Amino acid sequence: MQKNILITTTEHIPGREIGEILGLVKGNTVQTRHIGSHIVAGLTSVVGGEVKGYVKAITTAREEATDRMLADAHAVGADAVVCMRYSTSQIMNGAAEVLAYGTAVKLK
Repeated sequence: MQKNILITTTEHIPGREIGEILGLVKGNTVQTRHIGSHIVAGLTSVVGGEVKGYVKAITTAREEATDRMLADAHAVGADAVVCMRYSTSQIMNGAAEVLAYGTAVKLK
């Protein structure tokens, strides 16, 4: 059974003390656009509004990247990940990478 690992975007965890820094942990995924979402996005850009297909795709990508970062943190025995961040970059036309990363730590 995998233990729960606390994730925070801050350097410190209120009420807890970091005992050991284990190092960088990360997880990534690459998502491509679905042709249907691309057509809807083109129409939405004309009339305005949210592109729900893209929102769903990027949300799924963030969740996958976060899950992979947590697996990396679990593999090194972390209790928490501090200073967690996301980064996104275009890999090629129609494909984007989402990277989740942070510092794995052991708590006292």
